[in-house]
Amino acid sequence: MNSAEGPARPGGRHRDAARTRAEILDVATREFSRAGFAGARVDEIAALTSTTKRMIYYYFGGKEQLFTAVLERAYAVIRQAEQELDVERLDPVAAIRRIAELTFDHHEAHPDFIRLVSIENIHEAEHIARSEKLGTSGSPALALIGRTLTEGRRSGLFTADVDAVDVHAMISAFCFFRVSNRHTFKALFGRDLTASGRREHYRALLGDMVIAYLTADRAADTGPPG
Repeated sequence: MNSAEGPARPGGRHRDAARTRAEILDVATREFSRAGFAGARVDEIAALTSTTKRMIYYYFGGKEQLFTAVLERAYAVIRQAEQELDVERLDPVAAIRRIAELTFDHHEAHPDFIRLVSIENIHEAEHIARSEKLGTSGSPALALIGRTLTEGRRSGLFTADVDAVDVHAMISAFCFFRVSNRHTFKALFGRDLTASGRREHYRALLGDMVIAYLTADRAADTGPPG
């Protein structure tokens, strides 16, 4: 195990700081998502990397700062995917569906993200609230949804009185639940929500539900009682 206190190896060879930080974050992500914030141990994270507890403190400052850095990197992954999503050439219906599919695909592919967010909610988002990066990063998806809703209303396709945050919540709720509650749901109802054979069914179902709500004929809701 390396006993260096800073970013240099014994003998004067400098560590690759970016690689070291990435390795620590990889292991910390696994440990925090496995054991939670309270259960994860910095000693164990150090033992699973080619570094030391002292060096983890050197790079991150402490356990809370390390967990915050793990959250920041986890959110950065989905923010980057959202940033790269191109829906400009799609009609509003297809654009909303594509945004929903992105969230569906990401949450399925990153179960650690789901666990980390669940853990942070247990802690009432105290780490996110103190993070300068997460507090100012925003969400490219919200901007995309907002522009798409505006275009959908302008064209007469969308009738729902909702904003981008409402739609984002609808999409996230389904995608998050599907991964976070898959074990209890299977134990209670005998169905694996993440089974590969039903993946496309649920991926299409998500888009269908959101589009059906956005495009519903609300004139019928305001008519006289039958």
